[in-house]
Amino acid sequence: MSNNRILVVDDDSSLRRVMKIQLEEAGYEVSLAADGDEAYTMLPELRPSLVITDLRMPNSGLELLRSVGKDGLQTTVIVITAFGTVESAVEAMKIGAYDYVTKPLDFDALVLVVHRAMERQNLLEEVRTLRSALDQRYGFEGIAGRSKNFLRVLDQAARVSQHDATVLIQGETGTGKELIARAIHHNSRRRNKAFVPIHCGAIPKDLIESELFGYTRGAFTGAFTNKAGRIEAADGGTLFLDEVGELPLDAQVKLLRVLQEGELAKVGASTPVRVDIRVVAATHRNLAAMVEDGTFREDLYYRLAVVPLLIPPLRERRQDIPELIDVLFDRAKARHGLTNVSISAAVRQRLTVYRWPGNVRQLENVLERMLVLSESDLISVEELPEELQPPTSGSDSLWFDLPEEGISLEGIERELISRALERFGGNQTHAARYLDISRRTLIYRMEKHGIVGD
Repeated sequence: MSNNRILVVDDDSSLRRVMKIQLEEAGYEVSLAADGDEAYTMLPELRPSLVITDLRMPNSGLELLRSVGKDGLQTTVIVITAFGTVESAVEAMKIGAYDYVTKPLDFDALVLVVHRAMERQNLLEEVRTLRSALDQRYGFEGIAGRSKNFLRVLDQAARVSQHDATVLIQGETGTGKELIARAIHHNSRRRNKAFVPIHCGAIPKDLIESELFGYTRGAFTGAFTNKAGRIEAADGGTLFLDEVGELPLDAQVKLLRVLQEGELAKVGASTPVRVDIRVVAATHRNLAAMVEDGTFREDLYYRLAVVPLLIPPLRERRQDIPELIDVLFDRAKARHGLTNVSISAAVRQRLTVYRWPGNVRQLENVLERMLVLSESDLISVEELPEELQPPTSGSDSLWFDLPEEGISLEGIERELISRALERFGGNQTHAARYLDISRRTLIYRMEKHGIVGD
């Protein structure tokens, strides 16, 4: 929609022409219509920012105003009415008109009203643009990843966002727990209120109660004024407790009261403060095991885990990596103004097969690092970080870390065969050559592991 386009609707042809001249001299682009029906047919293609319409004419301006409101057209309307019939203009404003002017027209006053209406329309456009950007950033449809196990998590998050149930997001570091939490908030009824993130492990233990719950004047040395805590700052909105497993036990007790009673006790206060918050918590730790160890309260755990969401690590949704590469690399290019840089096919292949222990965050960091350090417009394999470099030809060295908890040799063999087949589009001869085994051996091992060939 143009921010400068006006449609003037009036059955008085001479008045239409004069308004057109006056408004064009004021810097606007003006189109004309003789009645409401003609104007309505022009609206979809013209898409003006502003409509100025007479109320008293065949196919009246009032009906045109109702049609604009009913069809949801993002257009501001100013009505013209004869002196002495201002009640009609008041009715029009109740329906949705921005303002009115009276005949005989004072063109200086008309231009002033138009300027104000255009400023309002431009502000509405900015708000809509910002809302669209937020929807793309924090709407579930804007989160990259279409693998079955990840889509299941997004579906659960989308459904729970419509309710105030407490959510516990679990997943390894870098999987995007805060992004999911923000999407839950952005798609909830609390979206116009605050989203307050707290990294529970980043606050010193001796400050965590005052930071979370606030304090009163004189509660301790240096408390010269009353101060609201982070929880109170989230009143009406969403409180995001990142790495909630790092909370000390005494703070866990006070948090439990917030969840159970909807009230918090400030440090040094004798009366509680009521709060209306929705809590979303996240952790990379096994809270159930911490409950068994006595380092996390069982009652708090069950209060937090009303709706548990488990985000799969990137290695378990490998088919999402190509899309993530495109999305994250495009964002990095826009951020640094390096729009001509691209990634070679060989680099994409290495990024896709790597196990990504740091998950999406590590992938994002690697892409940005290669972008800003690249000396050409095409990033090559040589520019990959050392840990992503392919093994030297003929090397038998391992290209992954052995986990402390042990590993399944058969599982590794099955994974290697599956990846080799995937790499060569199911071609068994090429996959066998790549694995340095015979095709007959490959087929035997495929049958052993239940791998179906094309």
